[in-house]
Amino acid sequence: MSTLTPPKPDAAMTAPAALRGPVRVLLRVHRKALWAGAALLVLGIGIIVALRVWMASSKVLCADGDTTPCGDDIYVSSYAHTSTETFLADGGTVLILLAALVGVFVAGPLIARELESGTFRLAWAQSVSPAHWLAARLAVPAALTVTGLTVLVVAFRWGLWVLRAGPNSPGLRWHANGVFPGTGPAILGYALLAVAVGALCAVLVRRTLLSMSLTALVLGAVAACLGTWRYELWPSSFTKSTEVMDYDAGDWPIDSGMLTASGEKLSWQDCYEADMAQGVEACMRGRGGIDYFAEYHPASHYWPLQLVETGILLALAALAVFAAFRVLRRLHG
Repeated sequence: MSTLTPPKPDAAMTAPAALRGPVRVLLRVHRKALWAGAALLVLGIGIIVALRVWMASSKVLCADGDTTPCGDDIYVSSYAHTSTETFLADGGTVLILLAALVGVFVAGPLIARELESGTFRLAWAQSVSPAHWLAARLAVPAALTVTGLTVLVVAFRWGLWVLRAGPNSPGLRWHANGVFPGTGPAILGYALLAVAVGALCAVLVRRTLLSMSLTALVLGAVAACLGTWRYELWPSSFTKSTEVMDYDAGDWPIDSGMLTASGEKLSWQDCYEADMAQGVEACMRGRGGIDYFAEYHPASHYWPLQLVETGILLALAALAVFAAFRVLRRLHG
């Protein structure tokens, strides 16, 4: 007669259960930070709603709209309209800073402080493995940050919708550095990268202030590089003509000038710095220019650029998470 032994629980079923305890502890210990994050979320939404209400209730300066040509080519805006443009022109940058703030919090108070003070040993002594301990500190801020930033992206897009990115609103065009990151999935990639980099810096350095500083430096470098080279993430459109070309309202100009017979590109900038008495076009012709060219990203390139940037950020985040677990395993088994 044989005895029945209970089957071993499936590892996939025990993993969530193993994370519930650390997650509850995190939420309880850092409840003040949660309230602060919720307050920032409400404040951001409130500012955008207030700006929309202000614009809707303000007296327009022209009879047919808030920003219109009043009988000539000069655009006249109400104070509410120009103020809203000023606030929203850097909305994408503000969202990146919020994501970076979360990464700095993960690097400092959430992980490095426990490693520095030794309080992590208490959790590990209560049947919480180092991997589950770190996973909880990645999953909780990642989930909360992605949720909050998704709400803010929707609110930001709603706020931008009422504004016209015309010739008098260059800061609000879709490709502007202060706008582009905050209008699509790229900001969620920044959020996940911030959490991952914060965790990696914390387990590497294990010093609170140094981990926070290093996290801010890395995230700032990534944001600066992507902002500078964003136009290279997707092939731009190229147009050649025998006449001077104008860009459409939604185009992102990259380069323009003239082409020589051999196809060499001549930039207008080179002749702007030449002898102005000669004239810019005469200068270009004198250097062998025969046709005009223009390189640009049309508005249809918005989603390809967003998705490529998001993919780069997610790949970097995945590498940082992998490295963080490897470092933790090497140091603590």
